[in-house]
Amino acid sequence: MDYIILDIEFNGRKFASELPMEVIEIGAVRLNASLEPVDEFSSLIKPVYFSKLNGFIKKKTGIPQEDIDQAEGFPKVITNFVNWLNRSGEFLLITWGGEDLKRIVFDTRMHKMDDGFWMSASYFDLLKGFTRYKNVTNDVSVEGALLDLNITSEGSAHRALDDARMTGDVFRAIFSELDFERKQQYVDVYANAKERRLVKTAIRAITAQKVVPTWELLVEHYFTEKMAITDPRKLAELQALFAVEMTKDQRPAKAPTQKI
Repeated sequence: MDYIILDIEFNGRKFASELPMEVIEIGAVRLNASLEPVDEFSSLIKPVYFSKLNGFIKKKTGIPQEDIDQAEGFPKVITNFVNWLNRSGEFLLITWGGEDLKRIVFDTRMHKMDDGFWMSASYFDLLKGFTRYKNVTNDVSVEGALLDLNITSEGSAHRALDDARMTGDVFRAIFSELDFERKQQYVDVYANAKERRLVKTAIRAITAQKVVPTWELLVEHYFTEKMAITDPRKLAELQALFAVEMTKDQRPAKAPTQKI
């Protein structure tokens, strides 16, 4: 089993534009079963949208515009990356959070490429592994984890290969504490964090009024005014979340007769 420590950089304007964000750099380190680094992959990607990097991205990553201008497009780079990954007989992707694989899946679809390889690939979220190990709830950066573990690591944060190397340092340091039964595969999520949080908040608010929460009450008093749910996939996802949240507490079977 090889462990592929993966990191990406991406650009775009998440809240200021409807145009998609895109992967602009992939970096990866291959560790063998003994956790020794044996190979690396690094490549810039020329984006289709926002081909001119904005000031924030240039300052954050330090990637020169001229290097982006000369880079290969996503289809070529991702094909090379898959070929590089397949040099391992068996591998597990290691990421810091779930955004890296999500962005690769999204760009694969944007370029009308087959996403089967990425949907079937197993990955382990080292960020969650680290927070479980430290028994904390707040997310931390890779740099924060290195500092906490008293690990000195070289490289430039927010460049994909350097970040992958630093993530690998954290991975090796806490490897024996990680529960690899928690590895997962990418699953499409249609509701955003704000919408999922609203479900939980609404349940608490309705319950505080000594009323048994129902999906109908939640929609009427919370979702109707705050947002419209027109995507049936999102609706099903939020209803499933509501059902899960309602099973966490054994609430009294009292009819919702009081005013919300």
